[in-house]
Amino acid sequence: MQLNNKVVVITGAAGGIGSAMAQRFAKEGAKLVLTDLESSGVKEVAEDLNGIGLICDVTKEDDIRDVVQKAEETFGPVDMFVSNAGVAFGEGDDAASASNSVWQTSWEVNVMSHVYAARAVLPSMIERGEGYFLNMASAAGLLSQIGDAAYSTTKHAAIGFAESLSITHGKQGIKVSCICPQYVATAMTGYGDGNIENRNPGIITPDEAAEEILKGIEAEIFIIHTHPEVKLFVQRKSEDYDRWLGGMRKLREQMIEAVGSTKLEDMQKFMR
Repeated sequence: MQLNNKVVVITGAAGGIGSAMAQRFAKEGAKLVLTDLESSGVKEVAEDLNGIGLICDVTKEDDIRDVVQKAEETFGPVDMFVSNAGVAFGEGDDAASASNSVWQTSWEVNVMSHVYAARAVLPSMIERGEGYFLNMASAAGLLSQIGDAAYSTTKHAAIGFAESLSITHGKQGIKVSCICPQYVATAMTGYGDGNIENRNPGIITPDEAAEEILKGIEAEIFIIHTHPEVKLFVQRKSEDYDRWLGGMRKLREQMIEAVGSTKLEDMQKFMR
């Protein structure tokens, strides 16, 4: 898909990968509708890119419908919906130690927001015979995120829903891609202050991620890898699941020994 003159909605666009995608897509000529829970940041990004910035709580289906309606009123039918917003909270000790609230929020943001987006734009896309869903998943959706069962589980579910979209509606002109990055220098990984110059090897910038995402969109591939090594890890997992699990247990032990926790912002320091 080429983005010139395409109407693109991006959630979670006030910073990080969402903002980087918005800036990169704008260079391709996209008409942008950017959303976030935080109003001033997303409106500032949108104004710089000649788009519109809206407040949206992606856990509320009515909010997503309102965003789509505003996009249609301003630019016309939505050509691409980018469900980028996501959350990761980590866990205390065991894999079931996160609270019910953490699990529910993870489910609502990391999975149901994709469902709400599809409900809002899919009928129009099917009627026109074209449309694109770009869903943020994670390498954790293909592998697993040590220290965050809720994140890993919901990201697996996000990929499962995207598969269903593609299987059910691919013949109707609907394209679907899942973005599956590993570590990116964002607030989620402890780079909220913007200091990315001294980041560890293996951690890419949001701009670098956006560039790889654009290539994936142009090629219309289902899994978009921003980190090529993840393909190898997935292959190893599929070839010998038990060996892969053993390797992940060992990696967890090494991380705890090296940085003292399984918090995401600490574990990224272990990346090489």
